Amino acid sequence: MLTAIISDLHLGTTSGADVARRPDVRARLIEAIAPADRVVVLGDMLEMREQPAAAVLEAAAPFLDALGEVTAGKQLVLVPGNHDHELVAPALDRARLAGGGTLAPECTFPSDEGALIRAVAGHLPRTELVLAYPGIRLRRDVYAIHGHYLDLHLTIPRMECVIASAVAKFATAQNEGPSTPHSYEAALAPVYAFAYSVAQAGGAKAVTRGGKLSRTIWNRSNPRGRRSLAGLAIGRLAIPGGVWALNRLGLGPFRPDISGLELRRAGLRAMGTVVQSLGIEADHVIFGHTHRAGPLLGETEGWSLPGGTHLTNTGSWLYESVFIRGEGPSNPYWPGGVVLLGDEGPPRLLNALDDVDLPS
Repeated sequence: MLTAIISDLHLGTTSGADVARRPDVRARLIEAIAPADRVVVLGDMLEMREQPAAAVLEAAAPFLDALGEVTAGKQLVLVPGNHDHELVAPALDRARLAGGGTLAPECTFPSDEGALIRAVAGHLPRTELVLAYPGIRLRRDVYAIHGHYLDLHLTIPRMECVIASAVAKFATAQNEGPSTPHSYEAALAPVYAFAYSVAQAGGAKAVTRGGKLSRTIWNRSNPRGRRSLAGLAIGRLAIPGGVWALNRLGLGPFRPDISGLELRRAGLRAMGTVVQSLGIEADHVIFGHTHRAGPLLGETEGWSLPGGTHLTNTGSWLYESVFIRGEGPSNPYWPGGVVLLGDEGPPRLLNALDDVDLPS
C-alpha cells in the first residue's frame, strides 16, 4: 500500500497565502497524491480562525471536490490540527458524554459528528473517510500526528504558545505538564475553541493579530541585510526582557533566541518531548504544524530522537513570505510538501512545487 501524506493547506486564509486554491497548484497536489492507495491530510486543512466557516468551506470547495475525485474508492484519513480542531471537537464532546473521557494517542471517530465534518464529507461521496485524532498509526512502525501538542513544549515565545502555557497552569494537575492526550487537550482546546468562536462572529483581525505579531517580531529581529535600530532593540532588549518576564511568571521556560536555526531546533526538541510524553513507540513519527519541511538533504541534527525514533515533517502548502523571503524551492518553508510511505522503508519527503513560480 502506498500512502500519501500532506498537511497544513490552511484553505480559506484571508491573506491568499493558501496556494492550493490556485488551479495550477491544486493540479500539482492532486497529481502528487493520485498514485496513492491511501491519502492522509495531517491537520490544518482548513483555516478556521480568520473568517466564518461558511466562507472557508466556499473557498475550500474546489480543492475538496478534486480531493473527492482522486480518493474515490480509496481511504482518506483526516487528522485535524489546531486551526481546524472544530472538525473533531463535536466527536470529542460526544465521547466524553458517553464516558470515554480518556483520549488515546490513536483514536478514530465517526465522520458525521458535527456540521463541519459533514459538510466536508459531502464533497467526498465515494471516499472512505476516516476521522482520526490526535494521531494514527499508518504502519506498525510509523505514527502520524499533526504536531500541535508541541506548542506546550516550544521554547520560542510565540503568542499561541504563551497563551497555551498560561491555560496549562490551570488545566494540568499540580502544574506538572501534560503527559496524555487528555491533558494536552485540557490546555489547548480552550484556545482553539475561543479562536474558532471569534472567527464565526467575524472577528478575524482579533484572532490573527497574535500570529502576525509573532511573525513581525521574528522578521525584524532576523533581517537579511543590515540590522535596523528597531531590530537591534527587539533582538537585544525587548525579546530578552519579555522572555525573562514570562519565565518569572512561570509560563516558560522560554528562550530569547528566535533565529531560524533555533526555530528548527526548538520545534524538533518539542516534538521529541511529545513523542516521549505520549509514549509513542515507532521507528518513524510524521508531523506537520511548524511548516518547516524536513529532514532535507544533508540534515541530521535533531531529526533522530534518543530512543531511535526518526522525525519527518511534511512541510506545508502555505506561502510564508516572512520565512521564504523571496527565496525559491531550496527554502525549507517552500510550500508543496508531500510524504510518501510504502509498505517498507522510511517515509520519503518530496516537494511537488519545486519548479512552480509562486508569488512573493
